[in-house]
Amino acid sequence: MAHSDSDPPLLNHYGTLLCHSTQWDEPQTRVTMEECQLPLIDLCDLGSDDAMVRRACAAAICKASSEWGFFQVVNHGISSQLVEKMRSEQVKLFRAPFETKATSGLLNNSYRWGSPRATCPNQFSWSEAFHVPLTKVSDEACYGDFKSLREVMTCFAAAMSELSRLLAGILTENLGHWKQASISNICDETTCFLRLNHYPACPISPEIFGLVPHTDSDFLTILCQDQVGGLQLMKDSKWVTVKPNKDALIVNIGDLFQAWSNDVYKSVEHKVVSNATTDRYSIAYFLCPSYDSLIESFVKPSIYRRFTFREYREQVQEDVRKTGYKVGLPRFLLKGSEDLTTTTTESNTRLYIPSITAKS
Repeated sequence: MAHSDSDPPLLNHYGTLLCHSTQWDEPQTRVTMEECQLPLIDLCDLGSDDAMVRRACAAAICKASSEWGFFQVVNHGISSQLVEKMRSEQVKLFRAPFETKATSGLLNNSYRWGSPRATCPNQFSWSEAFHVPLTKVSDEACYGDFKSLREVMTCFAAAMSELSRLLAGILTENLGHWKQASISNICDETTCFLRLNHYPACPISPEIFGLVPHTDSDFLTILCQDQVGGLQLMKDSKWVTVKPNKDALIVNIGDLFQAWSNDVYKSVEHKVVSNATTDRYSIAYFLCPSYDSLIESFVKPSIYRRFTFREYREQVQEDVRKTGYKVGLPRFLLKGSEDLTTTTTESNTRLYIPSITAKS
């Protein structure tokens, strides 16, 4: 496949890692993955006049977050027309020349590509992205010549934000935290992000990740993906492929919700595999708290020590800088909590049934 002037120099960077890496992981082998159908939840049921239907929908969200860490939602309130407009604008943005994306300050100068801190091939991501804080999404100065993107992206970000807070509220109430803490009160536009992803076709090797295995360092993530596929997650100690659903958004639990819930909800490792012939596009919304927000479980004994979001981010960044890998929550385990993890999780898995009111 011919290189386009819009593509970042991914091949050059990957080739450098192959030639100079002194750290080698076990080689990745592309095998046929089991395809999974994520739990599918119709959010229309949250607005039902029947209280039992509303409660069953909320319980399904909580169950999927405990058993899978992932689920998909339909009738989520974001119109297919808005999704299509957003995708069209996203494609135009990524088709801009690489130099324009990298040097013109687009979207708060948030363009990134590959894996700058990778020290070996298995830490490399064959992708490019814009990682935009919500506070900058409506800033006209961020868009340069891409003026038509601004209105669409502003509407899309607002819709994703509203949906994320609805789901976070349901998950919080299920834990019995509702009167003690509200995620809506601690989440901040300065730390919530919208990430536009592009995974160029990668014909050179089936072993290259589009995005390396990781968990998300937030409360929850909402993903809008195209039909190309490539998302895989860890389920029952093996990788499974997520089958795309054109009508659904994918939701996954982040590290902060796992810690907050004392491991009731699971932040599950996931990755994107490269595609040899077809480009893939996705958009992710990350629900994050303010940097000084304290993350702690309201259930005792707690598995994790108390920490702030700032402290968590700094630790993750330090680990990546030193090793090329994210360590994440294991850094914050309390002494002896390794033995408590199984028993505490089992004792907390009773799902409370939230008193969800009809949606206006």
